[in-house]
Amino acid sequence: MAEKTKAASFYDLEGTLVSTNLVHTLNFYARRQQGLFSTLKKSVSTIAKLPVFGVTELYSRNVFNEYFFQSYKGESEDRLRYFAEELFEDVLKPAIFPGTMDLIAKSKKLGHEQIVVTGALDFSVAPLISYLGIDVFAANRLEFVNGYATGRLLPPVMASATKATWIRTYAEENKINLSESYAYSDSISDLPMLSIVGHPVAVSPDFRLKQTALQHDWAVLDLK
Repeated sequence: MAEKTKAASFYDLEGTLVSTNLVHTLNFYARRQQGLFSTLKKSVSTIAKLPVFGVTELYSRNVFNEYFFQSYKGESEDRLRYFAEELFEDVLKPAIFPGTMDLIAKSKKLGHEQIVVTGALDFSVAPLISYLGIDVFAANRLEFVNGYATGRLLPPVMASATKATWIRTYAEENKINLSESYAYSDSISDLPMLSIVGHPVAVSPDFRLKQTALQHDWAVLDLK
């Protein structure tokens, strides 16, 4: 007798279910630095890096991650985790797209497991994941030494093909049928993730993903 499998819905997070991105989270933490000088220095530094963030993201999401998360070097783990709930209330919760909760509710009604695979930091999105009623999430994790961030990410780094690899492994270990599963993203960088499921969905997609979705007759969704 064949072993029973189930389906799942895999979501990118920022830009797909919420309108924020990684820079919004970094700016939030920069504004909560101890001391006015530290706050101004961090904010100015973040603004100055924005063009470089944009270029590296277009070139390679993996290169972007390596460069972007260096901005957290020296940050206290305790402070980052302490402000996570405030980050959720002030930045992430107001940014949830109007159609997000309905999409998740419909997916749950189909009996799908709800899974987020995101390049955001684990502690920064944990309250949001709980609020959305997501079953499982995989996110990037900062390396901490003696309680302070080194600016490096612990492997696996959640970006591009790594997301697809994580999904394949999770699906195999948890008897999930990817042919019956859905994946949602707004970015062409998540093409590997979208390509391994039977039902890929482009959510308010960037230009390249929209063109790909149209060429392959994928569903295009707007949650705004």
